[in-house]
Amino acid sequence: MPEHPSITLQHSGLHAEIAPDRWVPGSYQLVVDGTPQSHVNLDDPTQLFFEYVQRMGHVIDQLAPGEAITAVHLGAGAMTLPRYIAATRPGSRQQVIELESDLVDFVREQLPLPKDASIRVRHGDAREVVGRLPAGLRGAVDLIVVDVFSGARTPAHVTSLEFYTELAALLSPRGIVLANIADGPGLQFARSQASTLSSVFGDVAALADVQLLKGRRFGNIVLVASPAPLPLEWVPRLLAGGPHPSVVVQGDELVSFIAGAPVTTDATAVPSPPPSKGIFQVRSRD
Repeated sequence: MPEHPSITLQHSGLHAEIAPDRWVPGSYQLVVDGTPQSHVNLDDPTQLFFEYVQRMGHVIDQLAPGEAITAVHLGAGAMTLPRYIAATRPGSRQQVIELESDLVDFVREQLPLPKDASIRVRHGDAREVVGRLPAGLRGAVDLIVVDVFSGARTPAHVTSLEFYTELAALLSPRGIVLANIADGPGLQFARSQASTLSSVFGDVAALADVQLLKGRRFGNIVLVASPAPLPLEWVPRLLAGGPHPSVVVQGDELVSFIAGAPVTTDATAVPSPPPSKGIFQVRSRD
């Protein structure tokens, strides 16, 4: 049986593989260092598979529904959300920043992007490239997605007060930041990230599985941040959209969730915690 397409990434040395989803026709999964990074349905890019990506998609749907938006994605993966926005928001302008240039080439070759999508890829470290984005984007970006991982961990330098302050300068008045936060029991990293975002942005909310927010297992929490108050009418729609059971934590509840966790600065930042061995690992195929 032939092996799935794969490469060894030049920058990190990690192994990346694209494999078909045997259960969903037309779908593929990008696996890096044994950890599933992205899931793409080429036949229907509006289908989102991972729970945290579904939650991000629901938030994006509430942002100026039906309008084209300007988006910046930090971390490419298989470009699941850029494809989703291109399909649901025709005419949107999108920038994708990715450190692993050969990963982008690999994904484009194996999982081609829609020809009519306005998606520009910029190569380099997410934080460094953010600092070099065109001046015309400052104050004009509707959506910033922070989904930067090296293997299964988020690098420290894209978790700090200083980093999020740079992102805030890019946002339009209606703009939002979506940050994918991976954490486990105790949620110390997630609480600190919520504290850090709250120190930069006017309003912050957390979306996750109920059991995850109780600190009972490892998983992904989506933090939503904006310079303006997040519309309260979003909440029932986000909950109704699933996955279930889910919760939206905002206002006083978010303060309780943060529980006095410190703001992360460049001087104190650490990578996100590693998942327990095997929690996300893809088993070898027969």
